[in-house]
Amino acid sequence: MLYRLLTVIGGLVFVAALFALVWFFCKKFLQRHGVIDNLSDRTTELATWTFAGISIGLVFAVVGAFLLGPWAFYRTLRGHGVDISDGAAIWWGFGIVLASLGITAVVFFGFLIAVGAY
Repeated sequence: MLYRLLTVIGGLVFVAALFALVWFFCKKFLQRHGVIDNLSDRTTELATWTFAGISIGLVFAVVGAFLLGPWAFYRTLRGHGVDISDGAAIWWGFGIVLASLGITAVVFFGFLIAVGAY
């Protein structure tokens, strides 16, 4: 029973870690493209919508995260007026989604091994 509780708590921590990674990568993206006004608010909005796209996409056979996440990133970015082409925005979104999910998955897999769940 303790392992189940620990795994659920660990899962919640890793969901928060996934959002933190998405937020961090979105902030670095906006800084790289010269956004300085309202950086924290813009980062939070961009990360929230990207995370929502990832989350909804994960429900649809995992592959949807790699479609809906970058699409949500692109659609939100269009509202911020960042000077970047549509194709580049989608690829940046895909990179942010891939990096965030990849790091989280590797660390979560290590966590499952550590608690003996895998």
